Amino acid sequence: MWFKNFTVDELNNRPKNHLGGLLDIKFTEIGADFISGTMPVDERTHQPAGILHGGASVVLAETLGSIASYMCIDPEKYVAVGLEVNANHLRPVKSGLVTGICKPLHVGAKTQVWEIKIYDAWGKMNCISRLTVAIINKPQ
Repeated sequence: MWFKNFTVDELNNRPKNHLGGLLDIKFTEIGADFISGTMPVDERTHQPAGILHGGASVVLAETLGSIASYMCIDPEKYVAVGLEVNANHLRPVKSGLVTGICKPLHVGAKTQVWEIKIYDAWGKMNCISRLTVAIINKPQ
């Protein structure tokens, strides 16, 4: 499914001066049809009530889905750009790590749709998200 075989280390050694880096998102596994990653639930990702901010969950989901899209295209020819992201926040998380698992729903030549399920440290799903991506020609 992947255009090129990436390693977890390659994904984690990308530049850190972006939102995913600021929130300490780490890639943890690459499977035949999924990728996973973690994000800490701490002062960086809390909302004022002391629980995981829904926007932080969306950042994790979009980071995983965007990288998965990138892994499916020839980056010399194409760019993956987000079209739409949605999320349902199912339960609060106060601390620890959350883990997102990203799987394809559709990987086409012009669009991709990814489902990202996010779990707390006890394995309970706290968020489910869907990311739709457009595949466009790389700008010259």
